[in-house]
Amino acid sequence: MAIATMIEFEPTEDRGTPNYDAIQAKMGMAESPPEGLIVHTAGFDDAGRFRIFNVWETAEHVERFESEHLMPAIREVLGEDVTPPAEAVKYELHNVVTGRS
Repeated sequence: MAIATMIEFEPTEDRGTPNYDAIQAKMGMAESPPEGLIVHTAGFDDAGRFRIFNVWETAEHVERFESEHLMPAIREVLGEDVTPPAEAVKYELHNVVTGRS
């Protein structure tokens, strides 16, 4: 069953993404997407909230990515004093349709 994850951070006036970019680079996401990832998106909404939305093949893929890649990269870039997101949700998807490449 496909899984969606959404992480949202409180709005700020700063539209820069240096922490996000550094964490992505540390994980090598662009060069080697993690196993099980269907799509990854990130951006600001109109209210200034930074939102990361992903779709994964399975919950196991999410858990493995978070424990083996994401959290170590976050700790390496930001240290142990990490502000948690304002909202973080995971849910099973009923349907996933991908567009043409």
